[in-house]
Amino acid sequence: MIRDDIGRWRKSSRSAGANSCVEVGQAPGVLGIRDTKNRAGGTLVVSRVAFGAFLGAVKSDRLG
Repeated sequence: MIRDDIGRWRKSSRSAGANSCVEVGQAPGVLGIRDTKNRAGGTLVVSRVAFGAFLGAVKSDRLG
């Protein structure tokens, strides 16, 4: 699915201006995730709920 409405892209402030990280954009009900080195290479689109669950798993070290 192609989403042209994803905007407000941002990347971590900890990236220190480096161009080797991912950035997250917002659209109603979903988030887009893309590589800053290849923005035209595609966007992973996930629901806000799924992204929240993923972040929770990362923060609690449940991904093994």
